[in-house]
Amino acid sequence: MIPLRAAAEAAPRHPLDPLTAGEIARAREILVAAGLLGESMRVPMLLPHEPRKDELAAWTPGSPFERSVDVTLLDAATGAVVEAIVSVTRGEVVERRDIDPSAPPYGQPQYLFEEYDRAAEIVKASPEWQAAMRRRGLQDRIELAFCSPLAPGFTGRADEVGRRVIRSLTFLRDSEDDIPWAHPVEGLIVHIDLVENRVIRIEDEGDVPVPTGSGKYTPDAVGPARTTLKPIEITQPEGPSFRVQGHHVEWEGWSMRIGFNAREGLVLNEVTFGGRSVLHRASVPEMVVPYGDTSPTRFWISYFDAGEYLLGKNANHLELGCDCLGVIRYFDGYVADDHGNPVEIPNVVCMHEEDYGVLWKHTEQGPVGGQVRRSRRLVVSYFSTIGNYDYGFFWYFYLDGSIQLEAKATGIVFVGGGHPGSTNRHAPEIAPGVFAPVHQHLFSARLDVDIDGTDNQLLEIDAARIPMGEDNPFGNAFTWTETPLRSEQEAQRVADTSVARVWEVRSASKTNYIGKPTAYHLIPQPTALLMADPASTVAARAAFATKHLWGTAYDDDERWPSGRYPNAHQGGAGLPAYTSDDRSIDGDDLVLWHTFGLTHIPRPEDWPIMPVDYAGFWFKPYGFLDVNPAMDVPESSQAHAEAKGDCGDDCRCGS
Repeated sequence: MIPLRAAAEAAPRHPLDPLTAGEIARAREILVAAGLLGESMRVPMLLPHEPRKDELAAWTPGSPFERSVDVTLLDAATGAVVEAIVSVTRGEVVERRDIDPSAPPYGQPQYLFEEYDRAAEIVKASPEWQAAMRRRGLQDRIELAFCSPLAPGFTGRADEVGRRVIRSLTFLRDSEDDIPWAHPVEGLIVHIDLVENRVIRIEDEGDVPVPTGSGKYTPDAVGPARTTLKPIEITQPEGPSFRVQGHHVEWEGWSMRIGFNAREGLVLNEVTFGGRSVLHRASVPEMVVPYGDTSPTRFWISYFDAGEYLLGKNANHLELGCDCLGVIRYFDGYVADDHGNPVEIPNVVCMHEEDYGVLWKHTEQGPVGGQVRRSRRLVVSYFSTIGNYDYGFFWYFYLDGSIQLEAKATGIVFVGGGHPGSTNRHAPEIAPGVFAPVHQHLFSARLDVDIDGTDNQLLEIDAARIPMGEDNPFGNAFTWTETPLRSEQEAQRVADTSVARVWEVRSASKTNYIGKPTAYHLIPQPTALLMADPASTVAARAAFATKHLWGTAYDDDERWPSGRYPNAHQGGAGLPAYTSDDRSIDGDDLVLWHTFGLTHIPRPEDWPIMPVDYAGFWFKPYGFLDVNPAMDVPESSQAHAEAKGDCGDDCRCGS
């Protein structure tokens, strides 16, 4: 099937369209002309500077609009940081802020791609690292060693605080095309200052043998592919049901704008159903991967894959038939490289329709008989690779007005070495001598909810038992409770599946045909919160992951759950700071921040490539609509087709 592609890059049609290559290039020219992008200056992060909500509301289609970028600049020679807002439309720098990352609460800009290579060069040139390799008898494998650059967390060590630091762990390869993750050099940790370009110190702990097994997973290593699976073909002979103009998408009552940026990756804007507002903006702006290992090699690991590494900048070029099946519409994305030049990521966002089984069904005695309709969903997705892990983010839109977000984690689990057959309470052995530490993948979804407008209220809904007695004489009765969450402190909540807890966002002014407020339910799926101790530095830095729900009053500047610079930050930024004034959220413009994810105790079946694991949540209408909106869905085109297979006439609908 030939994928549908956007035409050559066009000028933005809407203030929320993603940045184009031309706009990024123009922003760079403006920064150079302003003297802000000299030879030693780099661009850790460049994002669209989105219009304020009131500005967007005042804009009318066809009217001119301003396009700006929000850029972080890093002087690679000194470590100095500048933040700037650049108007591409006016051709000028409209705001500039000098930031001192060496002052509390610290915090470093995102890593540059060039710093990964530079860190490896610094490590391999280090006499101390070379001596450690020789001491371990690995001197013949130095050239093939892979020095993995890793964010350092925040440990409070005096020689690291306020400095641009990265750590490096060593993995070995048997050949240039070998998979290094299978051969960790346990206990060898190199601490690097990326401004001074030198090794701060080296830790060389223990003498654990390097695992010798293979981690290869390509066909030449796995062997011939099985031949028992028969093809599944997905066709839409009349084409897809969605309509696309630029970045605006319409599908079966849904309308939305597809955005993309270097930090969050996929962003959804102005999501409506049946012409009524549901979400102003939705994204996954942060995720943390904290490890539960106490060893010197890993106790400090707590990666922020958006805030430290940039999910969007590391997004994949998707391929038809591999990442997506069917009639596909792709959207290209553009990000800035380390020097501020535009880089295209072709096919970065994939959109398609897929069958989702039965939508509704009932069989009635008599002439009505059986009626069944099949479900279908619109899928908007992208994938990002951060080191050893790969993450897919899939937004699903359903015919009944429901929205689902599903994060898919796959790739290679992060491992260390150990003595084969030994026991480690923090890391199970998943292959001979290969131990994978326990860890979590905790995501934060930011949902700028607009249920029939911006005047929304938040409630917690629990199922509730009723004690046997006058109100429950037979013991069978139960009911539900509604707890209003009127302020930001009240809206810091924990999920509870034992009472089927959901959170309701309802309109403060609109009602349905039975007189109840129109609403949507945020339905959490079982997720452990951050397992680290509340007194730990990772708990301070990833405070968003200590609650399943945060509710905040809308603020244009509040975008990042752990702050703008979680790298080497001592903590407290983001949601703790946003909610410190305990603003009212009762009948106001409301933003929900939902923590969901995985707690991973690795298993042998996760090696060498981890099968996809899933995490996510639902956002479902609850009185938003007067009836089931999918009653008019037609029968499947295959409803009365002749049966194929071994089930005879029973294969046909209605038989």
